[in-house]
Amino acid sequence: MAVSKMSSTRTGNGSTSAGALINAGGDQLMTTVVKDRLKTLYPLVNEADTPLPRAWSSKDKYSFIGLTMNSLRVHYKGHGKGHKDAASVRAAHPIPAACGIYYFEVKIISKGRDGYMGIGLSASGVNMNRLPGWDKHSYGYHGDDGHSFCSSGTGQPYGPTFTTGDVIGCGINLVDSTCFYTKNGHHLGISFTDLPPNLYPTVGLQTPGEIVDANFGQLPFVFDVEDMMKDLRAKTKATINKYIIPDTYRNWEGIMNKMVMSYLVHHGYCSTAEAFAKTCGQIVAEDLVSMQNRQKIQRLVLEGHISEAEAETKILYPTLLDLNPDLLFMLRCRHFVELVGNSMKRKSREETCGQLQEKKACNGNSDGWTKPRNNVPGCHCEEMEVTYTNGYQNGCSGDDKMDMEIETSSSNGKKSQLSPKAPDSPSSTDSEDSEEVDSSPHRSNNNGTTPIGYENNHTHSAHPSKRQSQASSNGYSAVEELLQVGRELQSLSVSMRRVYGYSEANKKLLENAFSLLAYADPWESPVGWQLSPRQREPVCAALNSAILQSIQLPRTPPLQVALNHAHLLLTELAGAGLGACAFVDLDMQADVK
Repeated sequence: MAVSKMSSTRTGNGSTSAGALINAGGDQLMTTVVKDRLKTLYPLVNEADTPLPRAWSSKDKYSFIGLTMNSLRVHYKGHGKGHKDAASVRAAHPIPAACGIYYFEVKIISKGRDGYMGIGLSASGVNMNRLPGWDKHSYGYHGDDGHSFCSSGTGQPYGPTFTTGDVIGCGINLVDSTCFYTKNGHHLGISFTDLPPNLYPTVGLQTPGEIVDANFGQLPFVFDVEDMMKDLRAKTKATINKYIIPDTYRNWEGIMNKMVMSYLVHHGYCSTAEAFAKTCGQIVAEDLVSMQNRQKIQRLVLEGHISEAEAETKILYPTLLDLNPDLLFMLRCRHFVELVGNSMKRKSREETCGQLQEKKACNGNSDGWTKPRNNVPGCHCEEMEVTYTNGYQNGCSGDDKMDMEIETSSSNGKKSQLSPKAPDSPSSTDSEDSEEVDSSPHRSNNNGTTPIGYENNHTHSAHPSKRQSQASSNGYSAVEELLQVGRELQSLSVSMRRVYGYSEANKKLLENAFSLLAYADPWESPVGWQLSPRQREPVCAALNSAILQSIQLPRTPPLQVALNHAHLLLTELAGAGLGACAFVDLDMQADVK
């Protein structure tokens, strides 16, 4: 459409579309679905730094533009007498380069009186009293004549016209800086080239009755843009694979073999490391016994036997935890969390094991638990009252003393209180046969559901030799053990602060661990994520790295360092506006954890 076009007087009616679906209800669920979908489309975009366009801007628009349906529906509310009454709106955020290909669709709800509508892109600061494409750094495809406009009031023939019911898509290829359009799912070809960075999705209207809805990815697109992305990803991968390695890296295969060997040694894959060494002529940097020792400790941590792992570490590496007090504190906090998960069973697990007649074996509010009516074996739910005597939630404050009083009501009427007390010296545990350990996520146990040794009343305490006999003496031993470990953990926190100073990380660990006691069902609480077996993995990795460093081996395998560098490089490429970074999938090309 040319700038000189004039409007007539006919109006049109709107209809239901994507915007109405977003506004219809289920906002929280829809928000989650939208986030997941956009993350799938644009996995390398860090929205903390470069948010994706999700809606039209309520500020960056001309006054003749009205927004409804969560700022996804645009309608014209001006006079529509001439090109001076044109009005546009930009999205709230520019298109991040890390998208690789960015795409959005606009459904024409009503073409209005004349259908003088434009869909496209524009830079920040472009006049919004114009249709897209009329000004510099503005690009548009117009519905009344099918012309494309590139920084000029004179358009060029491009595609078909569009009207009510049509869905027009606009995509920008950030690899080669080109723009394309689609109509009702059909690709119309390249419309613009040599586009500048940081453009915004833009739509413009000019006559009364014009209404359009935008889909920024909150719903599936009519056009299969994901197939385009798949093709570009394959081309990028082929380009990387065909890259000619310079002569200065003639021995790159040997370097890679060393990196692989260090990775196997780091994670304790004994038999694999030995086989790889024989095949590739590599030398295993750590002796087999040492690798098996680390393997054994890793297995204990991953199975939730934290106290045994601590005891074994002190036997094999006597000074390690003394030199790494933060690591010791992490282990103790994890041990406390494991005890909570053991002594306060998940409701679904109780029902399965005990064949409960009632759906809720443990009832109560945030103040405590009540006993199940049918006294199921293995359920250690007791009436517990949590009182924060220092005025800080979770028993943590800025002072050295973090008094946290926990009252337990049992048949013997005994009350226990968490208060600073010097911890006992943990005793060692019997050694177990070593075997190769897979430290990858979701390691299964012997029975596939519950960690070994965490069934019914069999628990693992911070001091096994003293407490395992107590664990079978009465039905309340699990909670009593939990309280004792809590006292020792609090005492350790106070001591560490006095000796080493304040640590925000340690304070957070303690707060999170103690917060589990404030809920009748800690598994379903806001801090219940701690009870997941996956949360053992960071503890396992930290302990393993510390052991390796103590025997003069790298804390992090070079292969992991190289992968981290590659991720960082992709982030830098995205920040520099190089869209090709979006199609380098490091997680698929190298599954290194």
